[in-house]
Order: sequence, then C-alpha cells, then structure tokens
Amino acid sequence: MTDEAAEVGGEETADEREVAPETLFGMLLTRSHDQLVIHPSRADYPALLEALHDAGYHSVIDLTGVDYLTHPGRSGVPASVTTERFEVVVSMINHRDRSRLRMRIQIPESDPVLASAWMLYPGTEAMERETFDMFGISFDGHPDLTRILMPEDWIGHPLRKDYDVGRIPVQFKGAPENR
Repeated sequence: MTDEAAEVGGEETADEREVAPETLFGMLLTRSHDQLVIHPSRADYPALLEALHDAGYHSVIDLTGVDYLTHPGRSGVPASVTTERFEVVVSMINHRDRSRLRMRIQIPESDPVLASAWMLYPGTEAMERETFDMFGISFDGHPDLTRILMPEDWIGHPLRKDYDVGRIPVQFKGAPENR
C-alpha cells in the first residue's frame, strides 16, 4: 500500500495493512485527501452502487475517466489491484453525515466497458456520455450513449493519450466561417 493507505478502524502499522487491508462493503479501501477511496472490480461495481445508495450516498457529484497510458505506475492503488490503462473515478456524497467517498474502477484497454449508474443515479447520464465521448469508455445499459461535446461524426476520443491532437483542426459550433 502507499502513503495514502487507509487508517480506518484503528492504528495499524503499514505492515499490518499489507497483511489485512481495510475494506468497505467487501471492497479494498484506501484514504486520499481525507476521503475514503474504494477500489471495486468492474464486476462488483453495480452491487457496490446499490449498497452505497442504500447506505445514504444518494448523490454522484462527479464521474470521469482517466487515461494512464503515459503514467502506468500510479500511486494510491492497493498492490492487490491490477492497474489498467483506463480508470473511471466516481465521487459521491452522503448528505446526512456529510461524508464523501471516491471509487476508482480499473478499465482494460481491450474492453473499455463499465455498467451504467444512471438507473440509481439519473444525474450520471451526462457524465457517462462525456466520459464515452472523451475517452471511449462505454457504459453498458446507458439510455443514450451518444456524443455530448464533439460532433456526431467526430472520429476518435480527444482525451485519450494516444489521440493525435495536432492533425485535426478544432471545430467550434457556431464559429464564423472566415476568421
């Protein structure tokens, strides 16, 4: 575990955390910037969303993608979690006890798909569309997974680290033809 490892539930040493990592809802748990960070697998993500909703986390305040193509050795991920090129980061808040938590779900480059959260959290609909549009990560079960920022005929996903930004001119909607 890293320096950001959780100290939830007592004063354990770093060696003890390596032997018995902290968990929440059966998922690996760390702490970063005074927030709990849960590291579910893609398969566990839908059930974790339901458990968190039942526990009072009724608001997703952010959902985005990250491309770690050029930074594969990132920190804050438990050693037992296999890191992938992509990661979906979901930030949530429990308004009753004013607690926040974050989920970091590893998404493989070979199959960039994650279950959609929109049925439990309708506000994630646009966030998932933006993540799809910018990173190419699909959300299974999403009601309208279409581009939200780029034109429909745009090829590629601009926030991917392998996207060549120098070859395609920027197209602004409503911009005058002659500049």
